[in-house]
Amino acid sequence: MQSREKYISPESNYFVYTPSRSAQKMFFYPLQCGYFIYQPGYHLQRESYDSFLLMYIKKGCLTLEYEGQKSSVHAGYFVLLDCYQVHAYYTDIGWESLWCHFDGVSARPWYESIVSHVGNIFSLPDAGSVVNKLEAVYQTFLSGELVREPLMSKYLTDILTSFLLYTPLQADSFNYTNMAEEIITYINEHFAEEIGNEELARRVGLSQYHFIRTFKKETGFTPHEYLLHTRISAAKYLLKNSRMTVKDICFSTGFSSESVFCCSFKRQLKMTPAQYRALEV
Repeated sequence: MQSREKYISPESNYFVYTPSRSAQKMFFYPLQCGYFIYQPGYHLQRESYDSFLLMYIKKGCLTLEYEGQKSSVHAGYFVLLDCYQVHAYYTDIGWESLWCHFDGVSARPWYESIVSHVGNIFSLPDAGSVVNKLEAVYQTFLSGELVREPLMSKYLTDILTSFLLYTPLQADSFNYTNMAEEIITYINEHFAEEIGNEELARRVGLSQYHFIRTFKKETGFTPHEYLLHTRISAAKYLLKNSRMTVKDICFSTGFSSESVFCCSFKRQLKMTPAQYRALEV
């Protein structure tokens, strides 16, 4: 469809899609997508638009106003916006972009996680594969192909995953995401051993206070909470899939005593280990 907006070149195209009810319950899905050539003087301002917007700038430059900040966005950059919020973008020189309004049952937590790492405006060292997937969404509509909703969701998931996996170096060159992943891997390999915050902080070269604070920011758990959840998960598996006694399971998963194990287990699952073992699923 050709846009009839003022200051949009007639060579521009866009498409509107209504996802099925099952897609709305399960997937990421495109709502509108297009390739626009914006002419000098274009200006858009919205109080709200029910979707998230992903835009890749191919040429030119635009000005974005979002969350009280004004930013220039140049060719080679991505823009990721929560359009449920007030937003505006405009240009004096024009720009070209490939864009997609999308949503999904888990779109908001993905969005929040991505922008917490890279912000709303960012570039990737190798953007080719991401742009190709965004292009594939657009080309599906442009070519009139059958819209396969699981495939559309996969394209969008792959794009968002690429954003989530890329974390730019901070000013102090310390990558907190990698730090958290390193500690998570260590805990999952050594949860049956005695592990303390001092040791974990030392492994990544941080003070205990800074380590605990940043680990919780990255994972949502303190290191102790994560360790405890890991031990309980291992205990749950052994209770259901082995004939080990509760006492043996307690010590094999790293708890210091059977009473500590039982109290921790009951606090988390609202039942004792023996009750969990007897529970029929």
